[in-house]
Amino acid sequence: RNVDAAFRARVLNLADGSITNLTDPWDWGPVWSPNGAKIAVLSYRDGPLELYVMDRDGKNIRQVTKLGAASFAPSWHPDGKRLIFASNYKDPKGRNFDVFSIDLDGSGIEQITFNDTFDGFPMFSPDGKHLVFASNRQAKAEGETNVFIADWVD
Repeated sequence: RNVDAAFRARVLNLADGSITNLTDPWDWGPVWSPNGAKIAVLSYRDGPLELYVMDRDGKNIRQVTKLGAASFAPSWHPDGKRLIFASNYKDPKGRNFDVFSIDLDGSGIEQITFNDTFDGFPMFSPDGKHLVFASNRQAKAEGETNVFIADWVD
């Protein structure tokens, strides 16, 4: 499960040019919080692909999801207190992924999309008023993926 280093979180020390890896080989897909204080990553460290959050220096890593399925493509809500992500946890052996949100402590999970095909790669607009995601819904051919934008109402 060694993942290509291009997907790992690294920090460049501008003073001496050194690079520090913040994540382990089983962590990948780092996404920095809006204020740069935290990093969300995907990890295979305990089995299925789950989401973790760490401080910007790589310390205090903690598991956010414990869904026992593939959870990926985390993105931060602009408030920095929640993640939005794709998961097949309601269909763990299948390809029916939907979009969910979750508080950083792992509570408050909420299903956002309800579709019998793939919904994933969610991201908020910087002001938090819109959500964009990719989906196979309304596909004219098998595997076609479309991009959708929706108003976000908290």
